[in-house]
Amino acid sequence: MNADSHTSQPVPLRLFAYGPLAGTITVPGDKSISHRSLMFGALAVGETIIDGLLEGEDVLATAAALRACGADITRTATGRWHVHGVGVGGLLQPRTALDMGNSGTSTRLLMGLFATHPITVTLTGDASLSRRPMARVTEPLTQMGATFTTAPGGCLPLTMVGAALPLPIRYVLPVASAQVKSAVLLAGLNTPGRTTVVEKIATRDHSERMLAGFGAQLHIEDTPAGREITITGEAELRPQQLTVPGDPSSAAFPLVAALIVPGSSVTVTNVGINPTRDGLLRVLAMMGADITQTNIRSVGGETVADVTINAGVLTGIEVPPDVAPSMIDEFPILFVAAAFAHGRTTLRGLEELRVKESDRLATMAAGLIACGARVTELPDGLIIDGSGGEPLAGGATVAAKLDHRIAMSFAILGLNCRDAVTVDDARPIATSFPDFLPLMAKLGASKGQ
Repeated sequence: MNADSHTSQPVPLRLFAYGPLAGTITVPGDKSISHRSLMFGALAVGETIIDGLLEGEDVLATAAALRACGADITRTATGRWHVHGVGVGGLLQPRTALDMGNSGTSTRLLMGLFATHPITVTLTGDASLSRRPMARVTEPLTQMGATFTTAPGGCLPLTMVGAALPLPIRYVLPVASAQVKSAVLLAGLNTPGRTTVVEKIATRDHSERMLAGFGAQLHIEDTPAGREITITGEAELRPQQLTVPGDPSSAAFPLVAALIVPGSSVTVTNVGINPTRDGLLRVLAMMGADITQTNIRSVGGETVADVTINAGVLTGIEVPPDVAPSMIDEFPILFVAAAFAHGRTTLRGLEELRVKESDRLATMAAGLIACGARVTELPDGLIIDGSGGEPLAGGATVAAKLDHRIAMSFAILGLNCRDAVTVDDARPIATSFPDFLPLMAKLGASKGQ
């Protein structure tokens, strides 16, 4: 996959299951935590050591950008990463534009870091990333004193001039977004005074947990207005030794594969089950999935467990809209699970999926329908009438739209179709899950030609 990801031609993918999937695997490190480990390590004074870092293209883009701004980041032969930070306020102006590839997380969080350093930075990205809106981040950062020049529509390429005299703000998030929240908190690290973010709906809280672990002064309070997170600026971060838990967004694919391929039983070890990230497991349990969590423990301030799922037919439900922030990246694979359920699954409140790596509502609806599923697209979601556990027709070539999660979702769908499902281009999978194919092969899924 890593080699394929750098070819100029699309790499089609088909996956087949000739019998039940079975086995125990460990998925790569959590992408959100991997990004933040590198960023906070780069702002600490001293050496941060990271084990289990996700070595996908998105995270490597973050590492390259931080190196370009003065941090010393190296990897040993054993996969351990060493980050020698420059201290809060110590980032240097890069000599060239920073290529973010396909990574929205890298882009938005680094914008927060750079916004309160007196440096000028240009960020570029691939075709998919260059269509994603950045205004939701530039708006609060502009209030803090940064200035931005963007492509039409507020997109990349983007040049920002960081604030020499940044201003603390109190910012109420207009949409539930951990990336926007984190960007403002990161900007607040190098801003005198207290910067506050208010979120009406709780989003993944890795930034808060890790900032506190690195020694930042945070105050978190639940108020009538929402959850208020306040950071005291001009912080001094302490280096850490970290172990990154397995990414629940990556674990979702082999777990749903086990659910839809008859007779399967799969265990994924060391999966992060942070309550702001475990929405997929909760929704699948509501639908009747046979899921067990064992060996529950804490790793680096994050709760992890070994998760086992057994094949079975789900029952369609109306998915509670308030679960969306805790599983925003897992909806494409939930749509696949719902396509095999008994009855109707209704999913609403998902407008955010239209501005991810692709319009995930439209792209998933089109691909599911092409494979024989019964889907109604709504402005803010989907209605899926499941097959009751029966295989879908398949036989289609589906467009992944340069979206890694779409590509993996349809590869999994093809495991229970009468005719092969072809994903038009598997290259984007390397951005988040470079070991996807080897791990699926270990469980018994075969790659077709």
